[in-house]
Amino acid sequence: MLEQVLQEQLLDLAVDSIRHGLSHGQALRVQAADYPDALQQMGASFVTLHRLGELRGCIGMLEAVRPLVEDVVENAYAAAFRDPRFPPLNAAELDGLDLHISILSPSSPMSFDSEQDLIHQLQAGEDGLILKEGLRRGTFLPSVWESLPSPEQFLHHLKLKAGLPADYWSDTLTVERYHTESFGRQVTA
Repeated sequence: MLEQVLQEQLLDLAVDSIRHGLSHGQALRVQAADYPDALQQMGASFVTLHRLGELRGCIGMLEAVRPLVEDVVENAYAAAFRDPRFPPLNAAELDGLDLHISILSPSSPMSFDSEQDLIHQLQAGEDGLILKEGLRRGTFLPSVWESLPSPEQFLHHLKLKAGLPADYWSDTLTVERYHTESFGRQVTA
């Protein structure tokens, strides 16, 4: 669990990276060594943007491949300007933007022998899932439980996100579980 002062520092850096992107067309550059130890550690994060209650961008990493501070700065920029579902953010959208950071725990494989067994094991509101089948993959952060509150809905929509039919089942399907520490704020221009 990050101390609140470190959460605030990451939120400031995420906003700064988006502002930097608006004026320079790239993410803010940071050196991990310039930040507290907890932010220098390898970490995986997602940055989610909402505008007027609607999703405006969400980009992240499922595995820790760089220091957390660098991951957040890069993902904030990418959520604002590189999410293929949305046009790049413009300056007029910055004021009132809701920005949330989710720091992911390492994922762990789940063992189950049927779809019902998997559904029974899911912890609504707590679990983030990574579903894999062959080359297809999809993930839902724990925050998605807010819009898909039943384990059946959550799993079926995750299959759709991975490009599979909602009723798809196979013995080769794998699911990994992770948890997040999430925090956010509204951006003011």
